[in-house]
Amino acid sequence: MGLDLRWPIGLMFSLIGALLSVTGLITWSDADMYKRSLGINIDLWWGLLLLVFGVFMLLMAKSGSRPAGGDQPAAEEESRVTVNFPKGSGGADPGSKK
Repeated sequence: MGLDLRWPIGLMFSLIGALLSVTGLITWSDADMYKRSLGINIDLWWGLLLLVFGVFMLLMAKSGSRPAGGDQPAAEEESRVTVNFPKGSGGADPGSKK
């Protein structure tokens, strides 16, 4: 099939999580900013949570992109039917010229 949706979801969550985590680290020392959130650095914690989820999705996309049962062409070759006409049977033998 085409695109596995875990790739763009993982990239988006990882990028947003990294940006929020960096913002939380930069504003770590600003105590006035976190008074409204009971002193909890929400940017840092949510950023880390989003980053972990994004990395998890990327790992799942990477592990899910491998073929499950081996090569797909081998399965197609097994389902192919070959008909061999005996010589002189009068059948439509593509190799014979009349």
